[in-house]
Amino acid sequence: MSETRIKIAIGGDHAGFEYKEVLKEFLKDYEIRDFGTHSLDSVDYPDFAHPLAAAVENGEFTYGILLCGSANGVAITANKHAGIRAGLCWENEVAALVRKHNNANVLCIPARFVSEELAKEITTTFLNTEFEGGRHQTRVNKISC
Repeated sequence: MSETRIKIAIGGDHAGFEYKEVLKEFLKDYEIRDFGTHSLDSVDYPDFAHPLAAAVENGEFTYGILLCGSANGVAITANKHAGIRAGLCWENEVAALVRKHNNANVLCIPARFVSEELAKEITTTFLNTEFEGGRHQTRVNKISC
């Protein structure tokens, strides 16, 4: 019997590049696709957030992880996609709640405001927390326009 690994899309801009590389190594037991950027050179975050969000939206990946300085830009961009629920997480409790209550499928981490260790903890919490459904499902169903 073969084990299916969770597929994770990861990406971000220059401000999130170093943490992206750390998380790729940290998540080596998952199937990962790096959507870029691939250096510290200044780039425009939508160029990476849109393709990643589209890949999660179409079911190619279970989850996405986006990183930029504040994580606001990547979250706003990803949330333009109808099938995406991107949550900006700066601590473990927020990461748990965006999964439990919002069924978030894209984690957005503000690289300039958390440590590498906290970014790893937030990622672990996000990936290991299940959606509670119930009254939260009713609310999630009302998100799309």
